[in-house]
Amino acid sequence: MNIRSLTRGDGVVIGAAVVLFIASFLDTYGGDSSNIPNAWDNLGLLMSVYIGGIAGAVLIVVAHALPQPRKVAGLDLGQLGVALTVFAAWTALWTIFDPAGSIDTNGFDVERGAGLILGLIAALVLAGGAIATPLMPPLQAALVPAPKPAAPQPYGAQPQGGYGYPGAHPQQPYGAQPQPGQPFGQQPAPQGGPGAPAGPGAQAAQAPQPAAGDFSPFWFAVPVPRQLFAEDGSAGPIAELAPGTWYLAVEQRGAALVAQTQDGRRGVLQDTSGIQRG
Repeated sequence: MNIRSLTRGDGVVIGAAVVLFIASFLDTYGGDSSNIPNAWDNLGLLMSVYIGGIAGAVLIVVAHALPQPRKVAGLDLGQLGVALTVFAAWTALWTIFDPAGSIDTNGFDVERGAGLILGLIAALVLAGGAIATPLMPPLQAALVPAPKPAAPQPYGAQPQGGYGYPGAHPQQPYGAQPQPGQPFGQQPAPQGGPGAPAGPGAQAAQAPQPAAGDFSPFWFAVPVPRQLFAEDGSAGPIAELAPGTWYLAVEQRGAALVAQTQDGRRGVLQDTSGIQRG
């Protein structure tokens, strides 16, 4: 699980679930006829509004934090969580309209307590955040921003750490001449002899020059969760790239990148806008 994959919408869901939990300990009903101090003394109300809403929030957050979508009885965890939050808000709304329900009040009016009022507000915010997150871009921004690289480099340039994780020790390109004092076993610089270059200018002329536009692998991070699709062009995603995690770009295909996850899976990242280089 990666908490950096959580969004601002998930933060709204978490906050509303905390308020809903607090509301379950407040007075549910008021008035002289009240004999139910809070929701924990009414199992039906507790499970349908308070525990149901909190369980929905947990499913939504867990579904977004997992690297791969999980399903229960053919339903995605996130979709099941949204359904629970809507059910909790619906039940809380009708409980406000009829707070007594089947309780015998002996003719006394039953007042709505702070537990019901605060629970309704929290349930509505919870359901609204769960539904609005996939629809509103501001709520899709990362809850915990990804760390920024120390020195951003132009797109396609070789990172300072060489081919490897950002910050790794630089490695000498294949075929380059070693410098004096390098470890034993590396090829020494060519000396004069038959067929040797006449001078530094000739050596520079004979050195292989990289072709313009050659792609160099680099590490990158995404600003928001992005889907990684299979290289064969199939529609279903094979992984989800999470903010705060470094991934290796191994190939460029037009505007898309072929990325490799930390567990070795490769796929096509179609949306490369806003990525941060390592």
